[in-house]
Amino acid sequence: MSEIITIDGPAGAGKSTVARMLAKRLGYLFLDTGALYRTVALYLKEKNAIEANDETIERLLQECEISYDGKELFLNGRVVTSEIRTPEMSELSSITSTKRVVREFLTGLQRKIASGRNVVAEGRDSGTVVFPHGKKFFLTASINERAMRRWRELKDKGLEVSFEEIKKSIIERDERDSCREIAPLKPAEDAIIIDTTDLSPLEVVEEILKRII
Repeated sequence: MSEIITIDGPAGAGKSTVARMLAKRLGYLFLDTGALYRTVALYLKEKNAIEANDETIERLLQECEISYDGKELFLNGRVVTSEIRTPEMSELSSITSTKRVVREFLTGLQRKIASGRNVVAEGRDSGTVVFPHGKKFFLTASINERAMRRWRELKDKGLEVSFEEIKKSIIERDERDSCREIAPLKPAEDAIIIDTTDLSPLEVVEEILKRII
């Protein structure tokens, strides 16, 4: 029987790094749900439909084909793995993720990808909505630490952004994600909460492994 482990939490908490490392340790598929939302945001941006109504977005999504092989993301046959990793796509994905049609589209896609497989899924509602029967973890960290991690990540990619701008963006995103009507960001009732502020990714992985093995 397949197993699903969900790792949710706010931006900069270390979800992607930890989930990727955990999946490798276990030999499971790493499902980066945030990347799927960024891909939809990129698609809607290219269609000039970020602010479109639900009916228009639903129609456009009928022609949106997203596939994932565990490493690369494809949008209608085109590799977009690098394109979606920008501050703009992070911001736009937070906006489009508030739309019910987008969440329904991607919830179905995530379940399809995970069907019959052992998966480590990271995201914001993986444990509360998408995979409610999985083993659930929720990562968090201080605002300053999360902003610093994101700043270093972008700097390593050669992107020049100020720490204060990133911190402001994270605070705004937390507000949007936590207060949205559809699938708000919150720990599942049975999720194990881990504060990663003073922990390395490896230490977080080891803590999770203690709870599941």
